[in-house]
Formats: sequence, structure tokens, C-alpha cells
Amino acid sequence: MEEIKGCFLLQFLQGRWFMMFASLLIMTSAGATYLFGAYSKVIKSTLGYDQSTLNLIGSFKDLGASIGVLSGLLAEVAPFWFVLLVGSGMNFAGYFLVWLAVTKRIRTPKVWQMCLYICIGANSQNFANTAALVPTVRNFPERRGMLIGLLKGYTGLSGAIFTQLYLAIYGTDAKSLLLLIGWLPALISLAFIFVIREMKISSHPRESKVLTQNLIISVVLAICLMVLTIAQKYFKFSHLKYVASATGVCILLFVPCLIAIREERSDWRKKKEELSKPIERVAIEEPPIPESTQSPHPPVFVETEKKEFQETTHCFAHICNKPKRGEDYTILQALLSTDMLVVCIFTFCGLGSSLAAIDNLGQIGESLGYPTQTIGAFVSLVSIWNYFGRVFSGFVSEKLLMNWKVPRTAMMTFALVMPAIADLIIALPFPGSVYIASVMVGFSYGIQLTMLFVLTSELFGLKYYSTLFNCAQVPSPIGSYVLNVNIVGRLYDREALKQLAKKGMTRSMVKELTCIGSQCYRSAFLILAGVNIFGAAVSMILVMRTRKYYASDIYEKFRCKVQTEEEEMK
Repeated sequence: MEEIKGCFLLQFLQGRWFMMFASLLIMTSAGATYLFGAYSKVIKSTLGYDQSTLNLIGSFKDLGASIGVLSGLLAEVAPFWFVLLVGSGMNFAGYFLVWLAVTKRIRTPKVWQMCLYICIGANSQNFANTAALVPTVRNFPERRGMLIGLLKGYTGLSGAIFTQLYLAIYGTDAKSLLLLIGWLPALISLAFIFVIREMKISSHPRESKVLTQNLIISVVLAICLMVLTIAQKYFKFSHLKYVASATGVCILLFVPCLIAIREERSDWRKKKEELSKPIERVAIEEPPIPESTQSPHPPVFVETEKKEFQETTHCFAHICNKPKRGEDYTILQALLSTDMLVVCIFTFCGLGSSLAAIDNLGQIGESLGYPTQTIGAFVSLVSIWNYFGRVFSGFVSEKLLMNWKVPRTAMMTFALVMPAIADLIIALPFPGSVYIASVMVGFSYGIQLTMLFVLTSELFGLKYYSTLFNCAQVPSPIGSYVLNVNIVGRLYDREALKQLAKKGMTRSMVKELTCIGSQCYRSAFLILAGVNIFGAAVSMILVMRTRKYYASDIYEKFRCKVQTEEEEMK
């Protein structure tokens, strides 16, 4: 009996479902960058930065979060446990140095040093992201839309989850949030360092149902976080209540582990039943093949020749001879394709402008006269609705594709039109408009990010997926820098200087520039709205180019592969 239990425990720890649960926790810890709006005010006031400098730091945060090429290339040549190890070390080092600077435990760093610290800390999430996402998608290739939506959805919830944890552990000290996001994600990655790996693809009739059950759990978690966030803004919570809230959140985070146990136990029982069945050996005599029908060139020669051709093909060969969509592109084939060019353009427009809006939500609320506790709610709303956008795009696009062959690229167009409307709401505000805008920006950002990961895997294959999806994110921080620093930050500071001039004051007479009024962000967000509309128009090009591809059975080859392997095992 003990031996049987031991065998099941070993299978559970090495199984696909426990690995998926571990990936969910790692992805939950890989979204610390979305909390920038919660601690940016502390950095600005403690270190005496103006808005342009703060936006510069925010852009380097976005740069680190989106430049994942290094983690992708590392995953091509190193095991996933090593990628997790590197990421955990970078996470702790980067955010710990920022915490030391903010708490004055070290000498006040220069601006470029702060940019470097936060860039290193933010870049660590790419290592966790790559190590958790890539092998999980390869283990469940036919459900990648739902799976990526779920995994990225938990990342979207991380901001609200970390808020609950730091309130329970450190109270309301915002500086301690930086310490928490320094040590906790690193610890989680180390805990599952040998669990994350690529496994042999196998069929499972309940995959869709299990992912839907995990979706329901995550929706319950998101609703609970929303209720807690609103309640904590309007009611006074004791430390004991904060601890109770965080405990409830942690329980919901570990419910998917019970589902993993159930599924692994079901698979274990099936294997036991198959092993206990007597093996029937039936001798089958095949009639001799006439000499006239025998091929002078046996299939072995063809397969060997094909194998030798594949072995000579590498990422620097046949750049112009691109395969069909969905097949495995080499890195250079994908990067030099028209599809990738279109993806990069709308990524620059969509994710770049959304990041600029998210990073400025706190200052937008301040300029429009919202109370401090309400401004904090904007950040949490973005995090929660970011989650809903991610799971919505993953699951809904999957249903639209399977049932009506609607291209996933159409979902990206929808996700670019929505933030354009949100930008107009911010530029032309009305009472409560920032609440609506924060929901729309968070929701659309979640859709864009999930679709970027899914589209990259479906258009260019999974062989070099770890590098390609990280390359596809590169335009995001570039767009954030151009739009956030050069447009939003400068136009904000220009309006603030105008207000100082009206009061007869100069820049040297104030510690930080602050602009009050609806005009502070009007021009900047009108520009952002135009950028999003342009990105939506460009994304329609990809919709037209991929209509025929998505009208076909894009996952047929994976089903054939599983069927062939199962037949060989019998």
C-alpha cells in the first residue's frame, strides 16, 4: 500500500497537471511591474524626481519587462530550471536595491542607477514567464489559447494579490511593497525550480473541462480581490482583517492544486487498469507482396533523406524560403516576415500607449482632484480588469475559432479600438471618467498581451517560441518610452510650468512639478487615441492575411502526432 502511494506521489510531482499548477503560481508572481503605480509616488517624493524623470524610470521598467530576448535565447540552450534560477536572482537584486534607495539605507542613487535597478528587477519576470509559459504550452498545444489566457490572467491578478499580501505582512507601509516583490517571487521560482519541464504530449479528453474549471476558480479569485479592494478603500481594516483577507486569497490560489491531484489520480488509475489487463498476442500472417509491386526505393530511404535535410536546416538557413503559417519558422525567418512586421507595428501602438496610460493613472487622478484612497483603487482596477481581458481573450477567441473560424487576429483589432476610446475619456474627462478609463485600459491591455503570445505561437510554430514571443514584445517598451517620456511626460511638465508661471514661480522654487486640472493630460491622450486607431488599422492587415489559415484545422498535426505515438506504444 505504501509503495502504491509512493508511486502516485511520484507521478503527481512529475505530471503535467502539477506542473501546470506550478506554472500558475510562478506566473502569479511574475507581474510585479503592474504595481508601479502603487509605489511610483513614493519613489517620486522620496528621491525628489519630477514627472519626466519618473516617467523615464517607468519606461525603463517597461523596457526590462518587455525585453525578454535574453531569457528566450537562454531557454533555447539551457534547461528551464536554470532560466528560473537566473530570473529569481535578478528579481531579488533589482527590487532590493530599489528598496534600499527608497528607504535611504544606501546613498541616494543617480537617475541612471535607479533606471538600471528597476530594469533588472522588471526583466526578471521574463525569465519566470519564459520558463513557465513555454513548456506548459508545449505540453498542451491544442488548448494554447485557453491556457495562455489562464496563465497570463493570473499574472494580471498579481498586482491585487501582492497588495493583499503586503497589507497582511507589512501593514500600509508602501515602501515595504518593494521589499515584498523582491523576495517573494524569487522564493516561488526556487520552490518549483525542478518541476517545470517539457513533457511528452498525450491526449486527455478532459483538457478543456479542466481548464474551464480553473477559469472559474480564477474568476472567483478576481471577484474576491475586487470586493476586498473596494472594501479596503472605504472601510477601516484592522491588521487581523488584512491577515484574514490574505489567507482567503492564498486558499483560492491553491485550489487548482486539488484539481491537479484529481486529474493525476484519474490518470494513475487508468494506467493501473491497463497494466493489470492480460496482454493478448495475436499472430497475423501477411500475404507476400508480389515482386512487381515492390518499390525499388523503400520508404526508409525517403525518411532518411528527409531527416538529413532537416538536420542541415538551422535558424540561419533558408531565410527567404519561409514555411507555411503554423509550421516551425526559424528565428530569422520569423523576424524577417511580413506577419512579424505587422505584429511589431500594432504592438508598438497598442501596448506602448496602454503602458503609458497605466503608468500615469496615479498622476491623472491627482490632477483631476480624486482623493488619495481613490487613486489607489485605479491601480487595483487595472490589475483586476487586466486579468479579465486576458482570460476573456484566451477562452472567447478559442470558442470563436473552433465554432465559427473567426481569426484570432480580429480580437487584437477589437483590443486596439477600446483603449482609443479610453484615451478620449481621459482627454475629455467627466465625473467618474477615470474609473471607466482604468477598466477599459486594463481590459484591453490584457487582451493585447494574451493575443500577442497566442498569435506568435500559431503563426510561427513552437520550436523557437521562447525566443519569438519575447522578440515580438520588443516594440512595447520602445512605444512606452516614445509615448510616455517624449509625449505624456513632456506635455504634462509643460502644463505644470505654465501653472507655475501664472503664480509667478519658477521650477527651482518647487521640489516637484505638479499639474492640476483637466488640461494636464488632454493633448497627450488625444495623441495616444490617434496612435491606437492607427494600430487598429494596421492590425486589420493581419486579419485579412490570416483568414484562410484560421479557416483550416490549425491543430490537426498535434492530434496526428499524439495518435501516432499512442499507436506505437500499443
